Amino acid sequence: MERLLITGAAGQLGSVMRKKLTSLAPVIRLSDRAPLDPPAPNEECVECDLADAAAVHELVKGCDAIVHLGGISVERPFSEILDGNILGLYNLYEAARANGQPRILFASTNHTIGYYPQDERLTAGVPYRPDGLYGVSKCFGEALARMYFEKFGQETALVRIGSCMTEPLNYRMLSTWLSHDDFVSLVEAVFRAPVLGCPVVWGASANDAGWWDNSHIGWLGWHPKDNAEVYREKILANTPKPNPTDSLVRFQGGAFVDDPIHKD
Repeated sequence: MERLLITGAAGQLGSVMRKKLTSLAPVIRLSDRAPLDPPAPNEECVECDLADAAAVHELVKGCDAIVHLGGISVERPFSEILDGNILGLYNLYEAARANGQPRILFASTNHTIGYYPQDERLTAGVPYRPDGLYGVSKCFGEALARMYFEKFGQETALVRIGSCMTEPLNYRMLSTWLSHDDFVSLVEAVFRAPVLGCPVVWGASANDAGWWDNSHIGWLGWHPKDNAEVYREKILANTPKPNPTDSLVRFQGGAFVDDPIHKD
């Protein structure tokens, strides 16, 4: 590829991927509605609101691949989720359709299935059980991506990210953790595959306590190497053990199931 677009590049995960994905293309186009740090020699920085269809069309123009991390990533008032995750995603897919259909890695979330209990191992085909409006918006996003694939052939990896950070921080993350390096290797695998289609991918490292079965995407050639288990003793020593009735240890979505519906 010649130009890779990373949306949400000013966010927590986007700012990390900005540094770690720099070798994937000669030009990295970075976008966010928040200000971005000045560009490196191989970077292009574009301030863009995903709810602005014309701006998104120009943003996608000339790009060969998209890592879509943009939008709202936590439970927020519906108006914010509507603009960032529903209207904004529609604008992105329309822009991709008009600009040669660059392959997309869509950052979906484990909160599409957050109400499943933690003692149940899930395959990619289980019904949605979202734990909030944020999770519902990602269910919409996965359905939208699937429709664009079926109708237009737009390829997308639907990556249900668990907890992508430097290290796991609590008991739940011993199951959901996705290391930065494993996410990078997943991005590489998605854009390396000769044919992608529109698969669901569970975004988690090779955790001993994992809940999600990725056997259906063995053909992708992604083999996560990190394991949250190496942090178990640290978590046991530094994190109070939750009550067995706490959502953090009952539901796969953790505390998200307790979030209220936020009003504007």
